[in-house]
Amino acid sequence: MTNRLRALFCDHLSIMRGKYLPGSKATDGHTRFCQSTFGVHYDRDLLPSPGSMMMEGLPDMEMRWQPDDVRESWDPGTNVVIGDLYDAAGEPLGMCGRGALKRAIAAWEAKGLTPKVGIELEAFALQHDDDGKLVPYDAPGGVVYGTGPFTDPQRFNDEIWETAEQLGFSLDMVTGEYDTPQFEYTLTFDDALKAVDDIVLFRLMARELAFEQGVHLTFLPKPIEETGGSGMHINFSFTDKQGNNALANGDVGGPDNMNDLAKGCVAGLVHHHKGLAGLVAPTANSYARLQPASLSGYWKNWGGDHRNVTTRVSQEGGAKARLEHRMADASSNPYTAVAAVLQAALLGVENGYDLPPMETGNGFDENDATEHVAGSLEEAIADLTQDEALCAAVGQLLVDNHAFMKNEEVPKTKDLNAEQQRDFYIHFV
Repeated sequence: MTNRLRALFCDHLSIMRGKYLPGSKATDGHTRFCQSTFGVHYDRDLLPSPGSMMMEGLPDMEMRWQPDDVRESWDPGTNVVIGDLYDAAGEPLGMCGRGALKRAIAAWEAKGLTPKVGIELEAFALQHDDDGKLVPYDAPGGVVYGTGPFTDPQRFNDEIWETAEQLGFSLDMVTGEYDTPQFEYTLTFDDALKAVDDIVLFRLMARELAFEQGVHLTFLPKPIEETGGSGMHINFSFTDKQGNNALANGDVGGPDNMNDLAKGCVAGLVHHHKGLAGLVAPTANSYARLQPASLSGYWKNWGGDHRNVTTRVSQEGGAKARLEHRMADASSNPYTAVAAVLQAALLGVENGYDLPPMETGNGFDENDATEHVAGSLEEAIADLTQDEALCAAVGQLLVDNHAFMKNEEVPKTKDLNAEQQRDFYIHFV
C-alpha cells in the first residue's frame, strides 16, 4: 500500500533533490524547498550564486505538479513526482532546468513542430573491494554488446529491466558497452518533456537498485582513467501538425537527403559547438572524456553514419529520421542539456547559419575539422558565457548561476589526480 510521496527536482549539479511527503499530499500539487539549494556545491559549500538568494535570507521556492503527474516508483510504498520550480513571486524559477526545457519546447511549438527525444545513457559499474576502495565491477567476460552473466555476473541489470517494465519505462535496449564493466541504457523516443522526465527517473532508479546489490553504477563521464568515457547521446526529431516526422525527406535518410530543417539544425549545433560544451559537459571530469579520437563529440563537425563526429545524421528516413548529438554526458542536468541542444538547433534554423562541409576524415588520425571543444572546464565555461545567443536562448539566469558554480568548481578539482577527481563527483553522478 502506498503511504508516501517522493517529490523530486533535478538541480543545477544534476543532483536529484526532494523530500518524502504523506501520500495524502499527492493531490495538493505543491511543496516548498529552500531556493538557496541552487547555491549548494557537491562538497556542501553554500555559495552566493546568482539567483540562489543566499545573501537575501535563503527564502523558499515552490515546487508544483499536477496530480496526474504522480507515478508509482521503485521505492517501496512510495509514489514519485517531478515538478516545476517557482520563486516567491510565483514566477518560474530561472535556474530550473525543467523550465528551460519547457521554454525550448514552446519555442519549437511556436513553429508548429513538436520535439521528440530519445536518450542513450552510458555508465560504469564499480564495487568496493575488501579495503573499501572503489574498483571496477568484476565482469571478466564482459564485451561490447555483451549480454548475460559473463557481462553482468550479479544480474543487477535484470532487476533494472524488470522494474523498468513494471513502472512503464519504455526501454529500447540494455547492453554491454565498449569498455568493461560499462553498460548502455536506451529509452524509446517520446515527447521531449516526458522523455527527459523518464530519463532522470530511470537514471536514479538504476543507481539505487544497483546500490542495493552492492554495485555503484556511475554515469560520470570518465570514472576509470584507463578506459574510454561514458556519454549521454541526445537523439531528436520533430513532428508537424499532421503527425509526420518533419526531418524526413522521403524514406531514405543520411546527409544526401537532408531537408532545410535538418540542415538548419545541424548548422546551429556546429555553430554553437564550443558554447554547448559548458552546459552539456559540465564537470572537470567531462574533459577527460572529451578528447581527440574518442567518439565523444570533441570536434566541431558533423557527418552521416559516423561515430567520430559530434552531430550524426541518421541513415534512417521516413518516420525514423533523426539527428544525434554526441557531446553530452550524464553529469549534466538532462533537462538543461536537451534544452541547450534544441535551442542551438533552433538558432541555426532561425539565423540561417551556413552549414559547413561534412566531415570526411576517419576521426582517429584524419580530420577535416580544425576546431574543437575546450580542454578544460574553466575554458568551456568561458566559451559558454561568450556565446550570448545561446545563453539568452537557454536562459540567462540559469547560465549565470551555472557559470558561477562551475567557476567555483575549477579550483576544487584543479589539483586532484584522476582517482581523487572521480571521488569528488562519484556519489552524485
